[in-house]
Amino acid sequence: MAETNDPSLWRDRLPWPDAASHKHSRGRLGVVSGGPLNTGAARLAARAGLRVGAGLVKVLCPPAAASIVAGAMEAVMVEVFTSPESLEGLAEAMDAVVIGPAAGLNEATVQNLAALARTGAALVVDADALTIFKGRGVDLFASLDRDDVLTPHEGEFERVFPGLLAKGREAAAATAARLAGAHIVLKGAETIIAAPDGRTRINPNGSPWLATAGSGDVLAGLIGGLAAQGMPTFEAASAAVWMHADAAERFGPGLIAEDLPGIIPAVLKALRDG
Repeated sequence: MAETNDPSLWRDRLPWPDAASHKHSRGRLGVVSGGPLNTGAARLAARAGLRVGAGLVKVLCPPAAASIVAGAMEAVMVEVFTSPESLEGLAEAMDAVVIGPAAGLNEATVQNLAALARTGAALVVDADALTIFKGRGVDLFASLDRDDVLTPHEGEFERVFPGLLAKGREAAAATAARLAGAHIVLKGAETIIAAPDGRTRINPNGSPWLATAGSGDVLAGLIGGLAAQGMPTFEAASAAVWMHADAAERFGPGLIAEDLPGIIPAVLKALRDG
């Protein structure tokens, strides 16, 4: 039986800094960017990870994208990779890495994911890094472990887990988590969070204002930012999904994805104040 996702389940696990905290102790998040015309999604995820508390956030990008990303970010750092091996080297220092938002529907994304899997970083796998594995989910699962998260909408879910949605969303997400050996965030009006050990939560506060391009990239960054700070994956995913929707409701009509990270401090303050 799935739980209803609620702050009472994870509020006490939120990672707050103390007087001894510094940027490295607050978690290091990497976000993999696509090429020069496809950097916006990674920038949204990176800014969200920074806003939710990760102490150091880097966008990891191909050389041609570096000047574009660097010119659009301030506190977020930029590092260049030229091969899966160099990406692996950069990611070794990260506590969590987001890969997929506009990463590219090509074999480079497959190889980059495999390289990240060789690091100790928790992975948040979204968008292109899901779609590229259409019809070959087993290859994707080989790069995952129990700390990792897949964040598909229903279309991406069907590509990686064909036919499972016929069982219903809750059962499909639970089965997918078991098959993948990783956490699943099945996005929708009632997002389902499923762990590979069988735990599931249904998120009740979904917002229609999230039906806008880039909102999923922000969610990936929120999950990655919390995971980078050491929050257990199931709690990190649950908290991020709830906060993402709460932020959208606080803004309301006219919301675009760029607005969401800036609302997260108010959401966090309300959670901290109880």
